[in-house]
Amino acid sequence: MTRSITVLGAGVLGLWQALTLARAGHRVRLLESSVEPFAAAASLYGGVMLAPEREAETAPAMLRELGLEGVALWRALYPQLRCNGSLVVASPRDQGELERFAQRTQGHGLLRADELAEREPDLAGRFNGALFFADEAHMSAPDALQFLLDEARRAGAEIVFGVGAGADTNGDNAADVVIDCRGMAARDHLPDLRGVRGERVLIRSTDITLSRPVQFLHPRIPLYVVPWGAGLYMIGATVIESEEPGAMSVRSALELLGGAYAVHPAFAEAEIVAFGAGVRPAFPDNVPRAIVRDGGRRIFVNGAYRHGFLLGPVLARTVADYLADGRTGALLRV
Repeated sequence: MTRSITVLGAGVLGLWQALTLARAGHRVRLLESSVEPFAAAASLYGGVMLAPEREAETAPAMLRELGLEGVALWRALYPQLRCNGSLVVASPRDQGELERFAQRTQGHGLLRADELAEREPDLAGRFNGALFFADEAHMSAPDALQFLLDEARRAGAEIVFGVGAGADTNGDNAADVVIDCRGMAARDHLPDLRGVRGERVLIRSTDITLSRPVQFLHPRIPLYVVPWGAGLYMIGATVIESEEPGAMSVRSALELLGGAYAVHPAFAEAEIVAFGAGVRPAFPDNVPRAIVRDGGRRIFVNGAYRHGFLLGPVLARTVADYLADGRTGALLRV
């Protein structure tokens, strides 16, 4: 049955909902309160690494299988997805951290120092070895969000920027279903939602070339170096239990930049392109979900935490299946 659907919020969750539902034949209107695309989206501050195996170190077990589904859906959709796997390294004095990480995760192989140098020549001599997660992928957040926006329009969704949540969702012209993907802005309806602050630095270097994400283990702050192409690297990311939306702190900047230098001293000469911080919504268990209210007339898709890009396509398919025939899934609450 074709429905009239209004999606609220044009972050990664809202864009996946709009695209999937428009492709399913529904009449979709996506409303975003910011005037410029992604101006208020926490999604913009993602790495983005599709890393279900590495995330399994701390995430609930169910998210590994769902994350593998998410990777497959991205592979089928996004031609610019970089499927080079990912690396986890540690300094010689922190080899215990690498061993513990290996014990808590699956889907990896152990590389000797010479094998690491074959895959990433610029890391030759830097580490004693690495864990290699061959099936993981990564992408640039701005490019991926723009792609989703363009594909949603191509699928027939109407996209409206600079319009608040009250537009076209009440009264005689109300949609059959409202799918609320507004993140922290929806907390009035989802009181157990909390904010988790994430920070990142973008740098540009012509002195080092990496072809895949590198996770650098450290007892205090794990660090990610994610190549976005054209010499641009995302350095992140802190996970701070805070809803403060302000600029990055000096401490975080020093830790992230110092960590990048520890991965390779060439980063000391890199150009700093941007500092950034965003507040990600999370439920108490850090598991994103779709919550059905008002007999199915309103569905909240929220709580992305660190898993918005990974599980966005899974949540979109979950909602599409529910609207099609009432099917429920691990991420849906009725």
